[in-house]
Parts: sequence; C-alpha cells; structure tokens
Amino acid sequence: MIITPHWPEPLGSKIIDLGLERMVGFLKFLGHPEKKLPPVVHIAGTNGKGSTLAFLRSMLETAGYKVHVYTSPHLVCFNERIVLAGKQIDDETLTATLKECEKVAQGVPLSFFEGTTAAAILAMSRVPADIVLLETGLGGRLDATNVIEHPLLNIITPISFDHMEFLGDTLAKIAFEKASIMKKGTPCVVSKQQPEAREVIQNHARDMGVTLFACDDAWTIQDDAYISATKKTGLHSLGLKGAHQKINAATAVAAIEQLTDFKVTDAHIIQGLQNAEWPARLQALPLDWYGTPLSAGSELWLDGGHNQDGGKVLADFIVAENAKQPMPTVLVMGMLANKDIDGFIKSFEGKVERLIAVSIPKEALSAFPRRLESIASQYIPETESADSVKQAVGFAEKSYPGKKRVVICGSLYLAGTVLAEKPNNR
Repeated sequence: MIITPHWPEPLGSKIIDLGLERMVGFLKFLGHPEKKLPPVVHIAGTNGKGSTLAFLRSMLETAGYKVHVYTSPHLVCFNERIVLAGKQIDDETLTATLKECEKVAQGVPLSFFEGTTAAAILAMSRVPADIVLLETGLGGRLDATNVIEHPLLNIITPISFDHMEFLGDTLAKIAFEKASIMKKGTPCVVSKQQPEAREVIQNHARDMGVTLFACDDAWTIQDDAYISATKKTGLHSLGLKGAHQKINAATAVAAIEQLTDFKVTDAHIIQGLQNAEWPARLQALPLDWYGTPLSAGSELWLDGGHNQDGGKVLADFIVAENAKQPMPTVLVMGMLANKDIDGFIKSFEGKVERLIAVSIPKEALSAFPRRLESIASQYIPETESADSVKQAVGFAEKSYPGKKRVVICGSLYLAGTVLAEKPNNR
C-alpha cells in the first residue's frame, strides 16, 4: 500500500497547472502508451463521476469483462486510483512504473497529476483488458486525461460550481471545459443538466459533429426506472445510497446502451447496479468505528461531498432518512479553505441540530474549525469545534445520549483520514 508516490513532485503535490503540452510530449517519450490501450470510456463532470463509473464498472464486470479504471483522488492509498483488469495495482508494479516514468522524464517539470496519470496509462497499456474507464481529474479540456484521440464513448455527469478559480465563474464556462472532452465520431452520454450547462453541451456537440445520448432527450427517469426507446430498467435496488444515485445509475445504464459491442444483459445490469461500491459516498460505518460504540439505534455515516450540490444531496438524504426514522442529526464537518463553505453548509438549514467543526489532518489547505463554526452558526442552531473526528463523535454522543444520526462530511480528504482509521478487525 503506497500512501503517496515518491514521484513526481517538482510542482508540489497539490499545485494545479492545467495544460496538455507537457503531457502530450511526455507520452511521446514513453512510446505513446495512450495509443495502446483497450477501448476507452472518458468521463467528465462535477458531481457523480465516480459513482457513475462505479455502476458502469460493476455492470461490465458482472457480464464478465475485464476493466481497467483510473480515478482520483484516492482516499487511503494511491493504489486505489489505478485498477488493472479488476484488481488494484500492486505496490511493486506501481513503484516500478513510476520509476520508469521518472527516468524518462529526466527533469521535465510534470505536475503530480500529469506524472501519475502518465504512469497509470503506461501500466494499463501493458495489462490485457476489455475496456478502460478513465475519469478526468479537473475540468476536461486541459485535463491530463484528455489525451485519448479516439475514445469509444464520452460521458458527462451533472455539472455544477466547483474549482471556479481554474474552470471559470459561470456554469457556461465550466460546462465548456467539461464538454471539451468530446471527440468527433465518438458518441457522448449526457446526464441530467441545468439548462445553462445543457445548452453549452448541445452547442459544442453540434460544432464537433458529436451525437449526444442525453437525459430528457434520448432517455429519462420515470417512476424509479430508466427509460429509453429500447430499454426500461428499474432503479429500485442500488448498491449506493441516496436518491441522487438514481441519476448516476441511469447515466451508467445509458452508457451500457451505447456500448453495443459489449454483451451486457438485463440481468447483468440489475445485478451490477445492486453490487456497485464506491467508498465515502453516503457510506454507513459501524457504530464502534472509534472504539466505544454510539448508543443503540444510532447511525454513523461518511460522505465526501464538498460543493454546493454535494451539500444539497446530503441534506436531502438526511431529510429522507428522518422521514423514515426521526432522530437528532449531528454533522461532523471539515472542509478545504478554498471551497464554497457557505454554499455547502446553507443546505442544512433547518435540517440538522448541531455541527461540530474539525480540521483535516495533515492538510495544509484545511479550513480552520472556528471559521467553519462562524459560517455554520448562520444556519445551524448549535455549533462547536473538536480536535479530531473521534473527539467530535464523542461530543455527539454526549450531547444526544439516545439514538442520533452522526454524519461525517465536507471533504474527500477528511473521508480518507476516517477510512484510514479502519479498525484492524474489519
């Protein structure tokens, strides 16, 4: 298990420097491994990329296909980002591939994401598989993954506001960056979008000569079912929690419809949707995760949503759960300082009783808990700070001795530290 690779870090592991020139040049030095990959499905969007990928992967693997996967960020160890034919890359292969890339780079100032993406592509080019599921890191147009000349399929998941300092301050600008993964001759599945983003995607597709298979045009969700001209699939039993996962599952089913060379039956689809896994997305944790268990009947949840739409999704989930089983809800929250903290927190107004702010361990960009408290106090009746998530969960137990719902949220980086504390017996 490799927590952080030894290479590259000349620009700093968190520095973002968008552009394709370095990446294209480096892949040439490596012998163009991007041209030796199995068929590629390239996925962009703001929300739901990982969940959509998880549903799609599960359906394909249920049908017996070998699937390469590249995603980011990781939660606990870097190996999570690269899956080779269904298996997480092992330490030996990862280290050897990174060292090979480092040797070829010879001082080329690659960003962390560029270097590790190149290593992932190199590793995937050497292992037989039937398909590659490739997730963008940030945006699309200038993202390091946007080096596949002829993908088999593109997918654009719901677009909203995030990373505005890099992608633009309007939904239209952000949508253009995401839509720019489109390639002429490659069909594109489009998930449900806000009107402004939808218009940009449609216009870009027309300019590029791309055929769209879009939500509310070619397919829709009705009565908890995916419906297109040729298929109807129930979305009642999904492996991932939350009403919002229906749109992600439906988007993945739409992708299966477009992958006509892959024989995926209705039974494979149903089983795949049920078996899908994606950590830190409304993930239920055991009540004794931090040792002393929470009171009987309580719930402990973990979610990595970190933007305005992510906050709304989580708030809607809490409302739905309270309708089924009312109990006090406590948010244990840590966020990066450069996120829209107010936009995330305001979704919880009137829906939770308490917020306990924490910092994200070993994260230089973590927002100060006092700042989180100050913002949260505008929307949530009771707020306080804790030195750690474990302490915060203890505070929640003390504040509500009976059953309660504790939700750890605000950042995938925070979620990663929680999962890293997984007890040895699990």
